Amino acid sequence: MAPYRALRRLALISVAALWLCAVPTATGAWKPGPERYGVGKRSNVPVRMRDGTILRANVYYPTTPSSGAAAPGPFPVIMVQTPYGKDTTGSASGTEGGAEAATQAGPLPYMIKRGYIDVVAEVRGTGDSHGTFDLLSPVQGRDGAELVRWAAKLPHSNDRVGLYGPSYMGLDQFMTAEHLGPGSPLKALFPIVAGNDTYRDVAFMGGIADGEFDLAVVFTIFGGLELVNPLAENPTDLADLIEVESEHAPSLLSYSAAQTIDVLTGGNQAYDGGYWRARAPRYMLDEVVRNRIPAFMVDGWFDLYQRGAMLNYSGLQNLYRGRPVGAPMLAGQRATGRYQLLQGPWYHLDAGLGVDTYRIELAWFDRWLKGERTGVEDTSSPLHVNALGADRWFDAKRYPFEGTRPQTFYLSGGPSGSGAPSQNDGRLSVAPPGGAQGADPLAYVGATSPCTRSSEQWSMGALTMAVEAAQLPPNPCTEDDRTLQVGAGALTYTTRPVKRDTVVAGPIDATIYAASSRPDVELVATLEDVSPGGASRPISSGALLGSFRKLDHGLTWRAPDGRPIAPYHPYTKSSVKPVPEGTVTRFDVEVFPTMAELAPGHRLRLTLTSSDSPHLLPTPHQAADLAGGVYEVQRNARAASYLEVPLARPGAFQPCAICR
Repeated sequence: MAPYRALRRLALISVAALWLCAVPTATGAWKPGPERYGVGKRSNVPVRMRDGTILRANVYYPTTPSSGAAAPGPFPVIMVQTPYGKDTTGSASGTEGGAEAATQAGPLPYMIKRGYIDVVAEVRGTGDSHGTFDLLSPVQGRDGAELVRWAAKLPHSNDRVGLYGPSYMGLDQFMTAEHLGPGSPLKALFPIVAGNDTYRDVAFMGGIADGEFDLAVVFTIFGGLELVNPLAENPTDLADLIEVESEHAPSLLSYSAAQTIDVLTGGNQAYDGGYWRARAPRYMLDEVVRNRIPAFMVDGWFDLYQRGAMLNYSGLQNLYRGRPVGAPMLAGQRATGRYQLLQGPWYHLDAGLGVDTYRIELAWFDRWLKGERTGVEDTSSPLHVNALGADRWFDAKRYPFEGTRPQTFYLSGGPSGSGAPSQNDGRLSVAPPGGAQGADPLAYVGATSPCTRSSEQWSMGALTMAVEAAQLPPNPCTEDDRTLQVGAGALTYTTRPVKRDTVVAGPIDATIYAASSRPDVELVATLEDVSPGGASRPISSGALLGSFRKLDHGLTWRAPDGRPIAPYHPYTKSSVKPVPEGTVTRFDVEVFPTMAELAPGHRLRLTLTSSDSPHLLPTPHQAADLAGGVYEVQRNARAASYLEVPLARPGAFQPCAICR
């Protein structure tokens, strides 16, 4: 949902393959054809919506190089709907850069020069479009459907449309697909860094507001762009500019102020209800499958939508087989190449950085919009994932991953021998505790060290992107988070060194039994890969506010041993229940999914903290119930806290076919 730094390169990015990768087919490797066309442009094209609102778009089209006139076609149309400005921070497909563009001067309109019309439309209430902006409002899906029908009838169009783009533009693709029925012109999606459940993926974690991201979005991104972009895009038509600005301004107050106040005061938007569900792709995926629209998705293990991307994959695969969208895929379930995901070692802002940018997107759209036999869908393993640590790429069929064995690690006393700086230095043991006693104190401190992977992830990877652009060494906080593990607000539990390469793969649960001196609890669980030298590299995390501890047993995924592997909490107002003070209570923390490979001699560590700064921001009411709290984290036979994590050998996965 964020605007990208250097959005000219990343905002409408079309990423999907590794360096010099080609798409395999039954008869050999498909390769992109040569450039055949020039590029023409029509700016600020008005498109009237059903309610009379005028949206504006730029239309880029292939031209005949010798004459500069519009080429006759017919051509498919690819389209993106952006809230960030089509002329200021946005640009046409193929002008971003990438592996091929890096060797050439100037922009490279990759898709247009290969026979595509490219439409860059502005979401209502943004840029030079009229209307009032409302975050991911369902009206944007209805607008998108009208834009698709309009784009399909453009001069020289072949009446087939594909949608592309990252972040907000990726979410808009699902919203648009929801409002188009069978047989519509929309024939393919290519969403990048687009989530599944807006409440759980990005706005809140464990029922606690994501202050780091939300405040940036509310006060700097949409608010500023809504007022600045019209002036930059249409400075000569004063009457229209005044009208547009008068329509945009109210959303600054309604979205920036009113929504913030609603959340901070415990209003409806602080809970998962109708507002967030109307904005969650999870509830739109059925229309994607019902209308036979294929989708190739791209995301990252450190993206804002780390959790949601995997659920979009399993949800689409399940729906294609007539199964529930929110269920885990079954052992032996066949996967279709119509729905694919490339999950890499990326943040939100640098998704796809360092890869060849356009080949799979071109293969995808050539297949579904031109009917060419590119072979891109000919795979029985359409889940392409990068194993962190080893930087190896694997192909898989199902999520949760096949070939994994869920392992229960129990929280135990120390020392672990790992050199952890925590006050307890506990162990993760495969044997359950046998004694009747055993607990570790954890104080609510309200703030933790910001030198963590979490700080970088929920600021969308901005620092990492800047570091990469300047060719500086990596941010040390993403490679070693031991400062997080110091003080009264942190506990650590560490395994013995692994003897062989070991892959952590899939959704993870931390079930913590604890007694609290206050009516609420904040638990943040961070999983780390600890090297023999003691460096603690964070690989994933999750959180839970204790008053939201109620489980939805029907939507919770469980391991074969019956323990939760992906706990699902309702996060509704009616589900809130104060934590009974002084009573041992169970808390199931969802740790977001990952794939990470531990080398021989490395260890797995669980760090428990009572806050996550600056990521998680409890409301004033929540903070009052947390203040002064001391938790007794249980590790005894009567209340055995544990980590449930799927493990596998690297040989359980096949090498990635499209990643060579």
